[in-house]
Amino acid sequence: MDIEKIFKTILDCAFKVHTALGPGLLESAYEECLYYEIKKSGLKVEKQKSLPLVYEEIKLDAGYRVDLLVENKVVIELKSVEALADIHLAQILTYLKLSGCKLGLLVNFNVKHLKDGIKRVIRSA
Repeated sequence: MDIEKIFKTILDCAFKVHTALGPGLLESAYEECLYYEIKKSGLKVEKQKSLPLVYEEIKLDAGYRVDLLVENKVVIELKSVEALADIHLAQILTYLKLSGCKLGLLVNFNVKHLKDGIKRVIRSA
């Protein structure tokens, strides 16, 4: 499936979850519900996917975990915070680098209108 179609499906699922639940819940609640919706849409999705850190020939299990990985192409990092910060962007960029994915979605569910909590992130080569 085309990465833009995957991305649009993910967005549709995120908006459905936010419409149903609204802001104010824990990140883990949104993660479970978004995982369910993405899976229901027919896409392959993994939650809390472990990412090793590779340094030269050493592979370290440094505890990095992607909230959701969709079709091995799109990294989703979920938040439920007052506002997204630079550290959240740095986090998803790190996950994109470690996973080899080019496209990420940073979603803060703790907003009145979800469009204000979404950031599309593209890793440059």
